[in-house]
Amino acid sequence: MKMAIFGGSFDPVHSEHVRYVQAAKAVLGLDKVFIVPSRIAPHKAFGAAASGEDRFAMCELAFRNLPYAEVSDCELRAEGTSYSYLTCRRFKALYPEAELYFLVGADMLEDFFTWKRPEEILANATLVACGREGGDPAALHGRFTARFRRDFIAVPFRGEAVSSHALRVDLAFRKPTPDLDGAVRWYIEENHLYRHPAIAPALSLEKPARREHSYRVARMAVARARSVGVAEGKALLAAALHDCAKYVPLSSPLLEDFTPPENVPQPVLHQFAGAYLARHAFGIEEEDVLDAIRYHTSGKAEMGQLAKLIFLADMLEEARAFEGVDRLRALFWEDLDACFYEALKEQVVYLREAGKPVYPLTQEAYEYEKSRRNG
Repeated sequence: MKMAIFGGSFDPVHSEHVRYVQAAKAVLGLDKVFIVPSRIAPHKAFGAAASGEDRFAMCELAFRNLPYAEVSDCELRAEGTSYSYLTCRRFKALYPEAELYFLVGADMLEDFFTWKRPEEILANATLVACGREGGDPAALHGRFTARFRRDFIAVPFRGEAVSSHALRVDLAFRKPTPDLDGAVRWYIEENHLYRHPAIAPALSLEKPARREHSYRVARMAVARARSVGVAEGKALLAAALHDCAKYVPLSSPLLEDFTPPENVPQPVLHQFAGAYLARHAFGIEEEDVLDAIRYHTSGKAEMGQLAKLIFLADMLEEARAFEGVDRLRALFWEDLDACFYEALKEQVVYLREAGKPVYPLTQEAYEYEKSRRNG
Protein backbone atom coordinates (compact mmCIF):
# COMPACT_ATOMS: atom_id res chain seq x y z
CA MET A 1 0.00 0.00 0.00
CA LYS A 2 1.23 3.47 -0.88
CA MET A 3 0.70 6.12 1.79
CA ALA A 4 1.73 9.75 2.02
CA ILE A 5 2.07 12.25 4.84
CA PHE A 6 1.27 15.87 4.11
CA GLY A 7 2.07 18.11 7.06
CA GLY A 8 1.85 21.83 7.64
CA SER A 9 0.26 24.53 9.73
CA PHE A 10 -2.73 24.82 7.32
CA ASP A 11 -3.47 28.21 8.78
CA PRO A 12 -5.77 28.31 6.89
CA VAL A 13 -5.88 25.37 4.51
CA HIS A 14 -6.43 26.53 0.93
CA SER A 15 -7.12 25.26 -2.58
CA GLU A 16 -3.46 24.73 -3.49
CA HIS A 17 -3.07 22.29 -0.59
CA VAL A 18 -5.91 20.22 -2.02
CA ARG A 19 -4.64 20.43 -5.60
CA TYR A 20 -1.19 19.27 -4.51
CA VAL A 21 -2.61 16.19 -2.82
CA GLN A 22 -4.63 15.41 -5.94
CA ALA A 23 -1.53 15.77 -8.13
CA ALA A 24 0.58 13.59 -5.84
CA LYS A 25 -2.05 10.85 -5.84
CA ALA A 26 -2.25 10.90 -9.63
CA VAL A 27 1.54 10.70 -10.11
CA LEU A 28 2.39 8.25 -7.31
CA GLY A 29 -0.75 6.10 -7.30
CA LEU A 30 -1.34 6.75 -3.62
CA ASP A 31 -3.88 4.71 -1.70
CA LYS A 32 -3.98 7.00 1.32
CA VAL A 33 -2.88 10.52 2.20
CA PHE A 34 -2.69 11.64 5.81
CA ILE A 35 -3.18 15.39 6.30
CA VAL A 36 -1.28 16.33 9.46
CA PRO A 37 -1.80 19.82 10.94
CA SER A 38 1.17 20.75 13.10
CA ARG A 39 0.94 21.58 16.78
CA ILE A 40 3.80 24.07 16.81
CA ALA A 41 5.60 24.45 13.49
CA PRO A 42 9.35 25.03 13.99
CA HIS A 43 9.52 27.48 11.06
CA LYS A 44 6.74 29.64 12.55
CA ALA A 45 8.32 31.14 15.62
CA PHE A 46 5.18 32.95 16.67
CA GLY A 47 2.75 30.03 16.33
CA ALA A 48 -0.44 29.64 14.39
CA ALA A 49 -3.15 32.27 14.19
CA ALA A 50 -5.91 29.66 14.56
CA SER A 51 -6.05 26.95 17.20
CA GLY A 52 -5.16 23.36 16.44
CA GLU A 53 -8.80 22.38 16.85
CA ASP A 54 -9.90 24.96 14.30
CA ARG A 55 -7.18 24.06 11.81
CA PHE A 56 -8.08 20.38 12.12
CA ALA A 57 -11.75 21.19 11.47
CA MET A 58 -10.88 23.33 8.44
CA CYS A 59 -8.74 20.56 6.99
CA GLU A 60 -11.59 18.10 7.35
CA LEU A 61 -13.82 20.48 5.42
CA ALA A 62 -11.23 21.21 2.72
CA PHE A 63 -10.46 17.52 2.04
CA ARG A 64 -13.99 16.19 2.57
CA ASN A 65 -14.43 15.27 -1.11
CA LEU A 66 -11.22 13.20 -1.34
CA PRO A 67 -12.09 9.74 0.04
CA TYR A 68 -8.42 8.72 0.21
CA ALA A 69 -7.50 11.72 2.41
CA GLU A 70 -7.64 11.47 6.19
CA VAL A 71 -6.90 14.30 8.61
CA SER A 72 -4.72 13.13 11.50
CA ASP A 73 -4.43 14.86 14.87
CA CYS A 74 -1.24 13.01 15.83
CA GLU A 75 0.90 16.18 15.96
CA LEU A 76 -1.83 18.18 17.66
CA ARG A 77 -1.97 15.59 20.45
CA ALA A 78 1.80 15.36 20.82
CA GLU A 79 3.70 17.45 23.33
CA GLY A 80 6.23 20.01 22.23
CA THR A 81 7.29 21.18 18.79
CA SER A 82 6.08 19.42 15.64
CA TYR A 83 9.11 17.82 14.02
CA SER A 84 8.66 15.94 10.78
CA TYR A 85 11.16 13.20 11.67
CA LEU A 86 8.98 12.23 14.66
CA THR A 87 5.86 12.15 12.51
CA CYS A 88 7.53 9.97 9.89
CA ARG A 89 8.82 7.66 12.62
CA ARG A 90 5.32 7.38 14.08
CA PHE A 91 3.64 6.51 10.77
CA LYS A 92 6.37 4.02 9.84
CA ALA A 93 5.76 2.23 13.12
CA LEU A 94 2.00 2.18 12.51
CA TYR A 95 2.30 0.99 8.89
CA PRO A 96 5.62 -0.90 8.63
CA GLU A 97 4.68 -2.62 5.37
CA ALA A 98 3.49 0.54 3.62
CA GLU A 99 5.46 2.42 0.99
CA LEU A 100 5.63 5.77 2.74
CA TYR A 101 6.02 9.20 1.12
CA PHE A 102 6.46 12.62 2.69
CA LEU A 103 5.01 15.53 0.70
CA VAL A 104 6.51 19.03 0.71
CA GLY A 105 6.30 22.08 -1.53
CA ALA A 106 9.28 23.33 -3.49
CA ASP A 107 9.65 26.24 -1.07
CA MET A 108 9.96 23.83 1.88
CA LEU A 109 12.34 21.61 -0.07
CA GLU A 110 14.85 24.45 -0.16
CA ASP A 111 14.77 24.53 3.66
CA PHE A 112 14.90 20.74 4.06
CA PHE A 113 18.68 20.79 4.51
CA THR A 114 18.25 22.74 7.76
CA TRP A 115 15.46 20.59 9.24
CA LYS A 116 15.99 18.57 12.38
CA ARG A 117 17.22 15.06 11.55
CA PRO A 118 16.42 15.10 7.82
CA GLU A 119 18.26 11.78 7.40
CA GLU A 120 15.72 10.09 9.67
CA ILE A 121 12.86 11.45 7.57
CA LEU A 122 14.48 9.92 4.49
CA ALA A 123 15.10 6.63 6.30
CA ASN A 124 11.36 6.24 6.85
CA ALA A 125 9.83 7.91 3.81
CA THR A 126 10.56 9.01 0.26
CA LEU A 127 10.54 12.77 -0.06
CA VAL A 128 8.17 14.20 -2.68
CA ALA A 129 8.24 17.84 -3.80
CA CYS A 130 5.92 19.76 -6.05
CA GLY A 131 6.57 23.12 -7.65
CA ARG A 132 4.94 26.39 -6.78
CA GLU A 133 5.08 29.62 -8.70
CA GLY A 134 8.66 30.83 -8.42
CA GLY A 135 10.02 27.47 -7.27
CA ASP A 136 11.58 24.63 -9.28
CA PRO A 137 12.31 21.46 -7.31
CA ALA A 138 14.31 19.93 -10.19
CA ALA A 139 17.01 22.56 -9.67
CA LEU A 140 17.86 21.01 -6.29
CA HIS A 141 18.47 17.40 -7.39
CA GLY A 142 22.26 17.71 -7.52
CA ARG A 143 22.59 19.39 -4.14
CA PHE A 144 20.12 16.98 -2.57
CA THR A 145 21.79 13.78 -3.79
CA ALA A 146 25.24 15.09 -2.86
CA ARG A 147 24.10 15.69 0.72
CA PHE A 148 21.80 12.70 1.34
CA ARG A 149 23.04 10.09 -1.16
CA ARG A 150 19.48 9.61 -2.38
CA ASP A 151 17.05 11.58 -4.49
CA PHE A 152 13.57 12.96 -4.05
CA ILE A 153 10.61 12.67 -6.40
CA ALA A 154 9.43 15.83 -8.17
CA VAL A 155 5.72 15.95 -8.93
CA PRO A 156 5.15 17.76 -12.26
CA PHE A 157 2.64 20.21 -10.88
CA ARG A 158 3.11 23.94 -10.52
CA GLY A 159 0.72 25.47 -8.07
CA GLU A 160 -0.40 29.06 -7.98
CA ALA A 161 1.21 31.62 -5.68
CA VAL A 162 -1.18 31.22 -2.77
CA SER A 163 0.12 31.76 0.75
CA SER A 164 -1.63 31.31 4.06
CA HIS A 165 -0.12 34.51 5.48
CA ALA A 166 -1.59 36.55 2.61
CA LEU A 167 -4.94 34.87 3.14
CA ARG A 168 -4.84 35.84 6.82
CA VAL A 169 -4.45 39.48 5.78
CA ASP A 170 -7.31 39.15 3.28
CA LEU A 171 -9.53 37.68 5.96
CA ALA A 172 -8.64 40.40 8.48
CA PHE A 173 -9.58 43.03 5.88
CA ARG A 174 -12.75 41.11 4.87
CA LYS A 175 -11.54 40.66 1.30
CA PRO A 176 -12.81 38.00 -1.14
CA THR A 177 -10.90 34.72 -0.81
CA PRO A 178 -11.40 32.64 -3.96
CA ASP A 179 -8.56 30.32 -2.87
CA LEU A 180 -10.55 29.12 0.14
CA ASP A 181 -13.14 26.37 -0.07
CA GLY A 182 -16.59 27.83 0.59
CA ALA A 183 -17.12 25.60 3.60
CA VAL A 184 -13.75 26.65 5.04
CA ARG A 185 -14.61 30.32 4.59
CA TRP A 186 -17.98 29.70 6.26
CA TYR A 187 -16.22 28.03 9.21
CA ILE A 188 -13.83 30.98 9.53
CA GLU A 189 -16.68 33.48 9.54
CA GLU A 190 -18.79 31.48 11.98
CA ASN A 191 -15.93 31.13 14.42
CA HIS A 192 -14.56 34.68 13.99
CA LEU A 193 -11.08 33.50 13.02
CA TYR A 194 -8.28 35.74 11.71
CA ARG A 195 -9.87 38.91 13.04
CA HIS A 196 -8.92 41.62 15.48
CA PRO A 197 -11.71 43.70 17.01
CA ALA A 198 -9.84 46.94 16.32
CA ILE A 199 -9.32 46.53 12.59
CA ALA A 200 -12.83 46.97 11.17
CA PRO A 201 -13.74 50.06 13.25
CA ALA A 202 -10.35 51.64 12.53
CA LEU A 203 -10.70 51.08 8.79
CA SER A 204 -14.21 52.57 8.90
CA LEU A 205 -12.58 55.95 9.65
CA GLU A 206 -10.66 55.86 6.35
CA LYS A 207 -11.77 56.69 2.84
CA PRO A 208 -11.96 53.70 0.45
CA ALA A 209 -8.68 54.54 -1.32
CA ARG A 210 -6.91 54.87 2.02
CA ARG A 211 -8.29 51.50 3.18
CA GLU A 212 -6.79 49.94 0.05
CA HIS A 213 -3.47 51.55 0.90
CA SER A 214 -3.63 50.14 4.44
CA TYR A 215 -4.40 46.72 2.97
CA ARG A 216 -1.37 46.87 0.69
CA VAL A 217 0.83 47.98 3.59
CA ALA A 218 -0.44 45.03 5.65
CA ARG A 219 0.24 42.53 2.86
CA MET A 220 3.80 43.79 2.48
CA ALA A 221 4.53 44.01 6.20
CA VAL A 222 3.12 40.58 7.01
CA ALA A 223 5.02 38.95 4.15
CA ARG A 224 8.31 40.23 5.62
CA ALA A 225 7.47 40.01 9.33
CA ARG A 226 8.62 36.51 10.26
CA SER A 227 11.97 36.83 8.52
CA VAL A 228 12.88 39.92 10.59
CA GLY A 229 11.67 38.54 13.92
CA VAL A 230 8.36 40.39 14.08
CA ALA A 231 5.15 38.70 15.21
CA GLU A 232 2.76 38.52 12.30
CA GLY A 233 -0.21 39.61 14.38
CA LYS A 234 1.57 42.79 15.45
CA ALA A 235 2.62 43.60 11.89
CA LEU A 236 -0.96 43.13 10.71
CA LEU A 237 -2.44 45.26 13.50
CA ALA A 238 0.04 48.13 13.16
CA ALA A 239 -0.34 48.19 9.37
CA ALA A 240 -4.13 48.09 9.52
CA LEU A 241 -4.28 50.97 12.02
CA HIS A 242 -1.35 53.12 10.93
CA ASP A 243 -3.51 55.66 9.07
CA CYS A 244 -6.64 55.44 11.24
CA ALA A 245 -6.45 59.16 12.12
CA LYS A 246 -5.75 60.39 8.58
CA TYR A 247 -9.23 61.86 8.16
CA VAL A 248 -10.17 62.46 11.81
CA PRO A 249 -10.13 66.21 12.60
CA LEU A 250 -8.68 67.43 15.86
CA SER A 251 -12.17 68.69 16.71
CA SER A 252 -13.55 65.13 16.69
CA PRO A 253 -14.81 63.75 20.03
CA LEU A 254 -12.49 60.80 19.38
CA LEU A 255 -9.52 63.16 19.91
CA GLU A 256 -11.06 65.24 22.69
CA ASP A 257 -8.18 64.66 25.12
CA PHE A 258 -5.42 64.41 22.54
CA THR A 259 -2.64 66.99 22.75
CA PRO A 260 -0.34 66.93 19.73
CA PRO A 261 3.38 67.67 20.07
CA GLU A 262 4.41 71.23 19.28
CA ASN A 263 5.37 72.33 15.78
CA VAL A 264 4.21 69.16 14.05
CA PRO A 265 3.69 69.67 10.30
CA GLN A 266 0.30 68.64 8.99
CA PRO A 267 1.55 65.62 6.97
CA VAL A 268 3.07 64.17 10.17
CA LEU A 269 0.30 64.97 12.65
CA HIS A 270 -1.86 61.94 11.87
CA GLN A 271 0.80 59.51 13.13
CA PHE A 272 0.56 60.89 16.67
CA ALA A 273 -3.23 61.11 16.53
CA GLY A 274 -3.33 57.56 15.17
CA ALA A 275 -1.38 56.19 18.13
CA TYR A 276 -3.76 58.02 20.47
CA LEU A 277 -6.82 56.54 18.72
CA ALA A 278 -5.26 53.09 18.69
CA ARG A 279 -4.89 53.16 22.46
CA HIS A 280 -7.93 55.15 23.59
CA ALA A 281 -10.52 54.29 20.93
CA PHE A 282 -9.50 50.77 19.93
CA GLY A 283 -7.91 49.40 23.09
CA ILE A 284 -4.41 48.68 21.77
CA GLU A 285 -1.93 48.36 24.65
CA GLU A 286 1.15 46.87 23.00
CA GLU A 287 3.76 49.63 23.10
CA ASP A 288 5.65 48.39 20.05
CA VAL A 289 2.45 48.45 17.98
CA LEU A 290 1.65 51.96 19.21
CA ASP A 291 5.20 53.11 18.44
CA ALA A 292 4.98 51.70 14.92
CA ILE A 293 1.85 53.79 14.35
CA ARG A 294 3.25 56.84 16.15
CA TYR A 295 6.37 57.12 13.98
CA HIS A 296 5.37 55.52 10.68
CA THR A 297 5.70 58.81 8.73
CA SER A 298 8.62 60.55 10.42
CA GLY A 299 10.65 57.69 11.78
CA LYS A 300 12.77 58.26 14.87
CA ALA A 301 16.10 57.24 16.34
CA GLU A 302 16.39 53.74 17.80
CA MET A 303 13.27 52.35 16.15
CA GLY A 304 12.44 48.70 16.71
CA GLN A 305 12.00 46.15 13.94
CA LEU A 306 8.20 46.42 13.92
CA ALA A 307 8.32 50.21 13.59
CA LYS A 308 10.89 50.00 10.78
CA LEU A 309 8.76 47.40 9.02
CA ILE A 310 5.64 49.60 9.05
CA PHE A 311 7.59 52.74 8.10
CA LEU A 312 9.01 50.97 5.06
CA ALA A 313 5.85 49.09 4.02
CA ASP A 314 3.98 52.41 4.15
CA MET A 315 6.59 54.05 1.94
CA LEU A 316 7.14 51.17 -0.48
CA GLU A 317 3.79 49.39 -0.92
CA GLU A 318 3.12 48.42 -4.52
CA ALA A 319 1.08 51.52 -5.47
CA ARG A 320 3.85 53.94 -4.51
CA ALA A 321 5.69 55.46 -7.47
CA PHE A 322 8.74 57.66 -7.08
CA GLU A 323 12.30 57.69 -8.39
CA GLY A 324 14.29 54.96 -6.69
CA VAL A 325 11.32 53.02 -5.31
CA ASP A 326 12.25 49.81 -7.13
CA ARG A 327 15.74 49.86 -5.65
CA LEU A 328 14.36 50.38 -2.15
CA ARG A 329 11.74 47.62 -2.61
CA ALA A 330 14.45 45.16 -3.61
CA LEU A 331 16.49 46.16 -0.56
CA PHE A 332 13.41 45.77 1.67
CA TRP A 333 13.42 42.00 1.00
CA GLU A 334 17.20 41.70 1.35
CA ASP A 335 18.16 43.82 4.38
CA LEU A 336 15.55 45.72 6.39
CA ASP A 337 18.05 47.83 8.32
CA ALA A 338 19.92 48.87 5.18
CA CYS A 339 16.61 49.68 3.50
CA PHE A 340 15.55 51.83 6.47
CA TYR A 341 18.77 53.82 6.31
CA GLU A 342 18.54 54.31 2.54
CA ALA A 343 14.88 55.32 2.79
CA LEU A 344 15.68 57.94 5.43
CA LYS A 345 18.55 59.25 3.35
CA GLU A 346 16.25 59.54 0.32
CA GLN A 347 13.74 61.51 2.39
CA VAL A 348 16.32 63.89 3.84
CA VAL A 349 18.04 64.50 0.49
CA TYR A 350 14.73 65.05 -1.30
CA LEU A 351 13.48 67.56 1.28
CA ARG A 352 16.77 69.46 1.34
CA GLU A 353 16.95 69.68 -2.44
CA ALA A 354 13.34 70.86 -2.53
CA GLY A 355 14.15 73.56 -0.01
CA LYS A 356 11.75 72.09 2.53
CA PRO A 357 12.46 71.66 6.25
CA VAL A 358 13.34 68.21 7.53
CA TYR A 359 11.21 67.20 10.52
CA PRO A 360 13.54 66.85 13.54
CA LEU A 361 12.57 63.22 14.28
CA THR A 362 13.41 62.27 10.69
CA GLN A 363 16.76 64.05 10.88
CA GLU A 364 17.54 62.36 14.19
CA ALA A 365 16.59 58.95 12.77
CA TYR A 366 18.83 59.50 9.76
CA GLU A 367 21.79 60.64 11.86
CA TYR A 368 21.36 57.72 14.23
CA GLU A 369 21.23 55.12 11.44
CA LYS A 370 24.16 56.79 9.70
CA SER A 371 26.27 56.63 12.87
CA ARG A 372 25.38 52.96 13.33
CA ARG A 373 26.51 52.10 9.83
CA ASN A 374 29.70 54.08 10.11
CA GLY A 375 30.57 52.54 13.46
